[in-house]
Amino acid sequence: MDEAAIILTTLVAYKVMMIFVGLWAASRNRSEADFFLGGRGLGPLVAGLSYAASTSSAWVILGFSGFVYAIGLSALWMIPGVWAAYAVVWLYFGRQLRQESLEHQQVTLTDFLLHDSSGDLKRIATVAAAVLVVFCFVFYVAAQLDAAGNALTENFAIATPTAIVTGAVIVVFYSLVGGFWAVSVTDTIQAAIMMLVSVGVPLAALVAAGGPVEMWTTLTAAMPTAYLQLDGGHAGLVLLGFAVGLVGMSLGALGQPHLLARLMAVRGETERRQGYAIVFGWGIVVFAGMVVLGLSGRALVPEIGNPETLFYRAASDYLPVVLAGIATAATLSAVMSTVDSLLLSAAGAVAHDMGVNRRFPGREAMASRAAMFGVAALAVVLALSLPDTIFNRVLFAWSALGAAFGPIVLFRVMGRDVAAAPALAAMLSGFAVAVLFYSLGSAPAGDSLLSQAAHLPGDPFERVAPWLPPMLILWFFTQKRRK
Repeated sequence: MDEAAIILTTLVAYKVMMIFVGLWAASRNRSEADFFLGGRGLGPLVAGLSYAASTSSAWVILGFSGFVYAIGLSALWMIPGVWAAYAVVWLYFGRQLRQESLEHQQVTLTDFLLHDSSGDLKRIATVAAAVLVVFCFVFYVAAQLDAAGNALTENFAIATPTAIVTGAVIVVFYSLVGGFWAVSVTDTIQAAIMMLVSVGVPLAALVAAGGPVEMWTTLTAAMPTAYLQLDGGHAGLVLLGFAVGLVGMSLGALGQPHLLARLMAVRGETERRQGYAIVFGWGIVVFAGMVVLGLSGRALVPEIGNPETLFYRAASDYLPVVLAGIATAATLSAVMSTVDSLLLSAAGAVAHDMGVNRRFPGREAMASRAAMFGVAALAVVLALSLPDTIFNRVLFAWSALGAAFGPIVLFRVMGRDVAAAPALAAMLSGFAVAVLFYSLGSAPAGDSLLSQAAHLPGDPFERVAPWLPPMLILWFFTQKRRK
């Protein structure tokens, strides 16, 4: 049996299992909280690993490994920020998110953000938050579908549009059927798979490169000196901007609805602390593996057309055919793991936050599933009409939504009342500044200082600057919560 046949067989078997998980989970959806939060009954393993898979799928396995391949050791600046975000979300945000969402029966992150608000302005802020979630997640889902489409095209020589649509149909089916439980259980399985392939494929590439010493010697002789330096050859303000930009990517995790939902859904405080340990251990293994793969891949293949295909190429070239097929199929499935969580959060924004469910009493589940299908359709259109790298799409959605919601979550956890007016102003200002710098970074560099700054490596302005206006607004227009 050749590799393509093994990949196809593994994919079919895996997707059949996902469908059965969805059918099993369907019986557990008796209420809106069941569909969107799994009845708040997640244990530490499911909560931790499903969080890990949702926060780090295509952009780590494909995007980060390609990033290391492209720029070398300076990519490591991203890792401390990611691990710090794990700690902030699980150890600092987590306790209040879990307790308050349970006490006040909050279903979505928007419920938590606007709990202190009331009146017509709260309604406007709620709709605005829902629109931002849908807008950003359409970009995010498109990035994941691109990753799945690239993999299918690479291995089966089928047209990219067909591959993207196929990937979308597979994920949407089990997400529609099983809701949060199906999403969380499938993500748990996929996170475990990602950990295994993050050890196996990099190890095979490292052995093929002759081991650590030979790999380093090859890179030293073939690559510029800056490639193997943590500063990437930058100095002064450029180095500062580079480091801040990469570390600052972690800020986005503080405002992602699909990630924070795991903290709202975890069963108890013991499970929350155990879940953090699981997430952190997972992150160490996966990121270390992708660094080894990026460097080994560069030593073995000095030039590759698209660095984001490095993982698939390494699996195919350096693993036995059976293992290569299984690794590729498993990774393709894991890449899809973020799509289901994003679709569920976007459906919650439309169905719950916008009040669509209330217009269909007795048919709330149908309205939620229709919203999920609509978001998926928009993402497919974006993936087909506006091609971009996985990394760029994910970073835009990540940064924009993080800047819109993260500061509000932070201030509420700090014990401050956030009324509707400052919440709305914070959301819109954070999102607007993120879009501004993303647009500047996408345009050809000009002569102005602002234009040059927007093109610093790591894009510090796009990652960090959007947090400044909402933080100032919330600092001056919120007050300490009364006990």
